[in-house]
Amino acid sequence: MKAFLLAAGHGTRLRPLTDTIPKCLLPICGRPLLEIWLETCARFGIDEVLLNVHAHASVVHEFLRTHPCRTKVRVVEEKELLGSAGTILENRQWIDSEDCFWVFYADVLQQVNFSTMLRLHQSKRPAATLGAYRVPDPSRCGILEVSQDGTVVDFIEKPSRPQSNLAFSGLLIGTQMLLDRIPRKRPADLGFDVFPRLAGNMVAYPISSYLLDIGTMENYELAQSTWARLGHQGKAE
Repeated sequence: MKAFLLAAGHGTRLRPLTDTIPKCLLPICGRPLLEIWLETCARFGIDEVLLNVHAHASVVHEFLRTHPCRTKVRVVEEKELLGSAGTILENRQWIDSEDCFWVFYADVLQQVNFSTMLRLHQSKRPAATLGAYRVPDPSRCGILEVSQDGTVVDFIEKPSRPQSNLAFSGLLIGTQMLLDRIPRKRPADLGFDVFPRLAGNMVAYPISSYLLDIGTMENYELAQSTWARLGHQGKAE
C-alpha cells in the first residue's frame, strides 16, 4: 500500500527551529519526526511513501541518503506550494492503480492503529475515511459532523461557530473518488476544497490513542515530555 506524507509546509510557527531544518526533521526525544513516521509506515505494511518537500529540500535528501529505511521513499520537491489536495492531484499517476491510499500530515505525532483504521475503511468502502479526535479549540481545526453510524455528514474548516469538537486528525485513507473531487486549481486544500464536497460519502475513524499536532512551539515542547513517557516510540494501541 502507498502513502502520501505531506511535509512541504514552511513551519513558520516553529521558527527559529525551522530556519535551518525542515519541520519533518525536528527531533522528538532525539529522533527526527520523519524517522518515526517511516518506521510506522514499515510496521503497518506501507511499502511506498511519497514525501513532498519545499523548504530545506537538500537537508531531507541528505537525511534519507544517510538513514536507510525499509519503506521506499520518493521525494517530490515543490517549488511552489500546491496545497494538501494539490499535491495528491499532481501525483495522481503514482496511485492511479491503487484502490485506496494513505495520506498523512507529517507534523502529526501519533500512535494510531492503522490496521484497525484500514479494516473500517474496507468494511464501509467510502470515498475517504478520516481519522477524527476531540480537540479543546475546534475553531482552529477542520470539524466533522458525524451521524450515529459514523458517516461524516458535514465538514467545515476552521468554523467561526463550531457545532462539535471532533476534528480531522491529519490522517486519512483516500480513494479514486476523492481524487475525482479535487479541483484543478493551485493551491488546493483538502479541508477547504475537497472534504465538504464529499459530505455523506466519508466515514470517521475515532481516535482515542495518543495524537499531537506539533505545528506550534507549545505542542512541540509538549511532545518531548509526553512522547518520552510512552518510551520514546511506544506501540500502536
